[in-house]
Amino acid sequence: MSKITLWSREGHLVDRRVRPNASVVEADIPRLDTQGIADWARTVLAGYAAHPIAYIIPVGHGAGVAALQNGKIAFTPFDYEAEPPASLLLDYRNQRAPFAETGSPPLPGGLNLAAQLHWMTHVYPDRIKNTVLLPWAQYWAWWLSGAAVSEVTSLGCHSDLWAPENADWSKLAYARGWAGRFAPLAKAGDVIGTLRPELAEETGLSTSIKILAGLHDSNAALMAARGFAEIAHNEATVISTGTWFIAMRLPAHPVRMSDLPEGRDCLVNVDAYGAPVPSARFMGGREIEALIEIDTRRVDIRPDQPHLLAAVADVIARQAMFLPTLAPGCGPFPHGAGHWLNPPEDWFQRRAAACLYAALVTDAALDLIGSTERMLIEGRFADAEVIVRALASLRPNTRVYIANAHNDVSFGALRLIDTALVPEGGLRQVEPLAQHLSTYRARWRAAMETPE
Repeated sequence: MSKITLWSREGHLVDRRVRPNASVVEADIPRLDTQGIADWARTVLAGYAAHPIAYIIPVGHGAGVAALQNGKIAFTPFDYEAEPPASLLLDYRNQRAPFAETGSPPLPGGLNLAAQLHWMTHVYPDRIKNTVLLPWAQYWAWWLSGAAVSEVTSLGCHSDLWAPENADWSKLAYARGWAGRFAPLAKAGDVIGTLRPELAEETGLSTSIKILAGLHDSNAALMAARGFAEIAHNEATVISTGTWFIAMRLPAHPVRMSDLPEGRDCLVNVDAYGAPVPSARFMGGREIEALIEIDTRRVDIRPDQPHLLAAVADVIARQAMFLPTLAPGCGPFPHGAGHWLNPPEDWFQRRAAACLYAALVTDAALDLIGSTERMLIEGRFADAEVIVRALASLRPNTRVYIANAHNDVSFGALRLIDTALVPEGGLRQVEPLAQHLSTYRARWRAAMETPE
């Protein structure tokens, strides 16, 4: 899904546009929808020509890399869900950087950016030689401005290319020559140029619009969270929810990468200021959708919340639960074979059980990174009351918050321009569920150890 939002300088949302990304396959390899996004972005930006736009800030996922040659994209970037040939992946795994250096675990598909580069080198051995490499968010910064830069929130996102504690490229990146092939480093909030004249002419926008280097989407959510006084300078964990549930801990004291379990989808992100951020994740939104067999909006739309909350008691009474995982290789239980115990037949109970599953996996992920004291749940599933209230029940010693403000990722990007901006609406502390979940959680965890 691609999104473009328009904001006032004071931090008020003016407009928001959304587009599903198309499926693109070239040479039998799934690719990112670069052309489709570009054509759509031109149309949306042209619709904003009457607004006094001063800045554009690109935000993107952290598992995409583009190769530029002679001022053009050399080939369409690979989709991170594309599976490299098994022999190539094995060859890469035998040379990848260790977790203790990068905080980056071995992940499936192309989620490790260096694995994509290894694959690209075999698919395009000649074409890739003289290219300049850019992370996905910075590809769009280049598309907008013509200036090629790299940035650490993307490079530090399970790429195998960055050593967070050294604030430098990994030994692998140096050994393979990739460190020297990426565009020069810039900070997320750096103005790298202005809108390209040809793009300004096509859209009617001004050539004086400043283009920022931009950042990784989950780190943009982290920037938004830091706008709240309760989060900014305290021990806190921010959970960004969407296709991925990503828990990012802002520790009061530095955490050693060696304290994190490599094999359970823990990693170290790097924030917009270059600081290591202990993190854990799983494919929450994707798994919820598979469990309820319908659009995930049916767990967070407001009219259904009372019915879903009422269904929790029946789910617990019949001990209906789902055991992880539906995204093999991902999350705190990467080797689990997902299946139901006492599957619910009622539609509301099934959705409530899916929400409890998401909360239980999130709870396990939070334990892995040592989360404590306070937590902010942001993103679309912050409106799913069973999920957020279940987390408040599961972690009674943690103050669990949700924010009234939406579009947290884009607002976080806006705060790169003005860190004094405060999100609208403040934080609301979440009330636990009426039901205690300790016995249900114990049963869930025991069932994983002794599958039925």
